[in-house]
Amino acid sequence: MKDGSLTAKCSGLVTDREDRGCVERAKAARLPIKIVEKSERESRELYDKRLDESIRSFLPSPPLPLSRERERGDVIAALGWMSILSPWFIHRWKNRIINVHPALLPKYGGKNMYGDRVHQAVLASGDRETGITIHLMDEGVDTGKILLQKTCPVLPGDTVESLKERVQGLEKEWYPKVLQMIEKNEMQVG
Repeated sequence: MKDGSLTAKCSGLVTDREDRGCVERAKAARLPIKIVEKSERESRELYDKRLDESIRSFLPSPPLPLSRERERGDVIAALGWMSILSPWFIHRWKNRIINVHPALLPKYGGKNMYGDRVHQAVLASGDRETGITIHLMDEGVDTGKILLQKTCPVLPGDTVESLKERVQGLEKEWYPKVLQMIEKNEMQVG
């Protein structure tokens, strides 16, 4: 957004903890921020309803009726969100939650496959390439419709850190491009 290549408007940041790096970046960009912490006794769905309320607080008022809500084209760009969302939340935002996974799904996806664990699995497999998958979130874990995949080589001597750096380079390049394609109606998500 800073260099103008992404013209979509970011309405705000919702995160579960204040100590995340995204909070500082959002403050620097003067974006509104909501911290929605989950208590241990709170159900997933109750938490997700509070999450939904926080997200909707950033949207223009008055809200559209639920039957016309999708017309506005709002999407949630999930970045580093490590919690499984409830079916209620997924249904509420159906085909409007975009996520990036640090591997070529369906390989190395699913429960407990995130972060360094993905890169360790890729290195242990002997695969010669890996990459990213930008996909819609659904009720499963890393099972939503794939919007885009980009590859990079796994090089001899790669470590988790060197591979992670190469994959994150793809994420930084392509996630904004996908959001821009959605903004310009060049990519259909639903």
